[in-house]
Amino acid sequence: MSSSAKITCLDCSAVNRVPTDKLASGPKCGVCGARLTDGKVKALDPATLTKASKTDQLPLLVDFWAPWCGPCRMMAPQFEQAAKALAPTARFAKIDTQDFPQVSQKFGIRGIPLLILFQNGKEIGRLTGARPAADIAQFVRTHAGVKA
Repeated sequence: MSSSAKITCLDCSAVNRVPTDKLASGPKCGVCGARLTDGKVKALDPATLTKASKTDQLPLLVDFWAPWCGPCRMMAPQFEQAAKALAPTARFAKIDTQDFPQVSQKFGIRGIPLLILFQNGKEIGRLTGARPAADIAQFVRTHAGVKA
């Protein structure tokens, strides 16, 4: 019997149970059909962020950013590159702190860009400042035990 992982669809917020040996074969959400582990960075709203951060068993790295932030915009391509490199063993998302200022208060964010890593309902690490893709990937590997 293979193990499975709970994964929140970052498009519709539905929780899916996916066999871990099928993560690399492009599993889709049972509700909306969106790909769950495609290596793309997804934009989140606060409700989806809350659900995914409390539910997901795969590592979820969230970039807290704003469009006016120069370092945030500079890091965006590096974040996307790290997302592709670690798929399907980790997922990447971002949330705009300008559009959703309540998330800054909820997560105690004092400066951006800030990366917060979630897994199994817990925050397992934070990384501040703009970083290259290699540093972002190493942070996920170190804190979440990802082998990719």
